[in-house]
Amino acid sequence: MELPKRAGNAPIKIELEEGKKYAWCTCGLSESQPFCDGKHKGQGMSPQVFEAKQTESKHLCTCKETKNGPFCDGSHK
Repeated sequence: MELPKRAGNAPIKIELEEGKKYAWCTCGLSESQPFCDGKHKGQGMSPQVFEAKQTESKHLCTCKETKNGPFCDGSHK
């Protein structure tokens, strides 16, 4: 199987909380998109962990083609 797998064709809007850590799925296999659920295990990939700098709404990538992970940069178009 070629990874990352495209998990969606549009970003998902998420409410991030300042200081909270998140694990963004990089492999595309997670059933909890855009977040990691551990499906990458044994695939040689790991999630991208990040901490929200402020409480705000952000669009997280599901196509896995963004150059600004975990955030959508329009690459899905």
